[in-house]
Amino acid sequence: MTHIDYYFATISPFTYLAGTRLEEIAGRHGATITYKPLDIIALFARTGGVTPKERHPNRQEYRLQELRRQSAKAGVPISEKPAFFPTNAAPSSYAVIAAQTAGGGDLGKLVHSFTRACWAEDRDVADDAVIRDCLAKAGFDPALADSGLLAGAEAYTVNLEDAVNRGVFGAPFYITDADQRFWGQDRLDDLDAHLGGRF
Repeated sequence: MTHIDYYFATISPFTYLAGTRLEEIAGRHGATITYKPLDIIALFARTGGVTPKERHPNRQEYRLQELRRQSAKAGVPISEKPAFFPTNAAPSSYAVIAAQTAGGGDLGKLVHSFTRACWAEDRDVADDAVIRDCLAKAGFDPALADSGLLAGAEAYTVNLEDAVNRGVFGAPFYITDADQRFWGQDRLDDLDAHLGGRF
């Protein structure tokens, strides 16, 4: 069975724009997914990237245009300047890690709930009430927000190291068990084609 390691950030607009397409693609091909939330700011620092606010104005302007285009293409709303961005992604990431360990809910829905909260609902994904609400709506016990924090912190650190060692430099980033790497929600069609044996 094919497997996909999914590296993402709960505050990434492009992870938000991916929606639940990864889960749909994996379902079509019988692939499994391991969710690996990571610290995107630390990843940029480790791999030669620059945070959005530190980029040249040309790059910042292009990013806003691209967010508008990709939002229209995906048919989802997006706030170009969300009220709580950047924010601390660690608490929501720990919740994803705890939920993956616990099972019983929809991880794809949970990830999308966090990114939508940030990029379409102007909610703070570092806020405990928002985390609990997203967990509940995705079919998980809201109490996961309180449990496994130490394990979540450890896994969050490991995910970053793993990502750097495997060639990840942005989010979302998908790596198959054949070490085929796909960066960005706009490469999901390519991932689909790869899993279907078209290249």
